[in-house]
Amino acid sequence: MSKQANLDPRNFKPAIVYTIYIASTPEKVWQALTTAEFSKKYFSGFAVEVELKVGGGFVARAPDGSVHISGEVFECDPPRRLTITWNVNWPALVEKLGPTLVTYEIEQAGEAVRLTLTQSHDRPIDDDILSGGRQGWPAILSSLKSLLETGQALVIKMQPPQRMLDALNKLGIKTP
Repeated sequence: MSKQANLDPRNFKPAIVYTIYIASTPEKVWQALTTAEFSKKYFSGFAVEVELKVGGGFVARAPDGSVHISGEVFECDPPRRLTITWNVNWPALVEKLGPTLVTYEIEQAGEAVRLTLTQSHDRPIDDDILSGGRQGWPAILSSLKSLLETGQALVIKMQPPQRMLDALNKLGIKTP
């Protein structure tokens, strides 16, 4: 039985919503979000591997091959909508903060594509902890946009925000 069987999306509230417009097609945006070949280029070397069916596995491997993020496909409607559980592989993170749902919505918008990412949680999450996603998602998706529009991903060097790391450490969550 999959871990997601106990998740009720009605219990999840959006904590981060980010929308970007990309001069591309829904199919190309979908491919960029769901394949290691593309994701390594715009996601700082992280390789996304996803089994595109409900209950399928999802991982994002760090450049060294280790699993940094794992989860399951919760909703899969190519090339329009993908919802996954997004669990960062830090000890005690999911136990203390609960599961995270990430939804990508891809819509045609004239000659462009509107990509909306929503990060949702089933409980309130401190703003200091959310600062990581609020910094990271715009950089990741801007790099994806650049890659699809120009063929070149952005090189954005970032570290997790110190306020996020401090808040996680206060909760007893070990971070790199």
